[in-house]
Amino acid sequence: MQFSNIGIIGAGTMGIGMCIDLAFHGMSSVLVDISDDTLESAKAEITKIVRFAPLLDKTLPKMDSDNVLNKIKFTTNIEDVAECEFIVENVTENWGIKETVYKQLSKICNAEACFAVNTSCISITKVGSVTERPDKVIGIHFMNPVYLKKSVEVIKGFHTSEETINTTQCFLKQLNKEAIIVNDLPGFVSNRISHLFMNEAAFVVQDGVAKPSQVDEIFKKCFNHKMGPLETADLIGLDTVVNSLDILYESYQDPKFRCCPLLRKMVDAKLLGKKSGKGFYTY
Repeated sequence: MQFSNIGIIGAGTMGIGMCIDLAFHGMSSVLVDISDDTLESAKAEITKIVRFAPLLDKTLPKMDSDNVLNKIKFTTNIEDVAECEFIVENVTENWGIKETVYKQLSKICNAEACFAVNTSCISITKVGSVTERPDKVIGIHFMNPVYLKKSVEVIKGFHTSEETINTTQCFLKQLNKEAIIVNDLPGFVSNRISHLFMNEAAFVVQDGVAKPSQVDEIFKKCFNHKMGPLETADLIGLDTVVNSLDILYESYQDPKFRCCPLLRKMVDAKLLGKKSGKGFYTY
C-alpha cells in the first residue's frame, strides 16, 4: 500500500511539520485551516524550515522550497480533503472544535479513509464516537518537529480495527517512522507522564526553587534529556500544555494534574512560548 495524497487538518506547528515531512518523502498534501492568514503564515514557515531542516538531519533531502510548496494545496475548504487517502487532524486541543471537525470529515471523506487523531490527551474512543466509522479512527501522536522524529506513539481506540492499525503502520513506514502501539486512555503514555514533568517544573519556578534554565539544565546534564521540561513546554506552546492539563484533570479527577497557576497566568499574558516569541525563554 502506497500513499500519495494526505489530508492535514490544522495549519499550526504540527500541521506545518506534517506537510514538510510528507513532501520530504514524496507525498502531496491538502492543508486545511479556517484562516487565510494562518495559511499564509504556514507558507512562510514552511519555506524557512525547508531551508534549514537538512542541516539538522543529513538524511533529509535538500529540496527547493517552491517544490515543497507545490506539493501542498492550501485551502480553507475542508471538503478539499474528500479524495485524500488518509487524514491527519491537528486542530487545537478543544473538544468542541474537534467534534465539529470529525462530524464534517465523516460525511466528506470516502469510506476507506482512516482518520488519524494527532491529539495530546483527548480519548481516541471519544473521537471515534462522533464519526460514522469508529473502526477507522486511530491516534497518531506525532512528536515535534515531525520531520526529525523517527518514532511515534500510536493509540488504539476501543473500536479501532486491525485493518486500520495495519494501514497506519504502512503510512508510517512510508515516512520511515516506527510505531509504538498503546491502548487508549486520556494522555496515553507520553503526555500523561510528560505533562506532569512540565507542570511540576512550572511549580518549581513559581515557588522560587530554581530559574527555568536551572530546571532544564538538571534534566539535560543530570538525566541526559535532549530538552528540559520547560524548553519542551515552550516548544509545544504553553496554551496547549494548559489545555492538555485541563483535559487530564477533567478525565481522571486526580489533583496531580491540577494546572500550575503560573502556566495559566503566562497564557493569559500571551506568553505562549516559541510561537509567540516569549514563554519561559525569549526567542
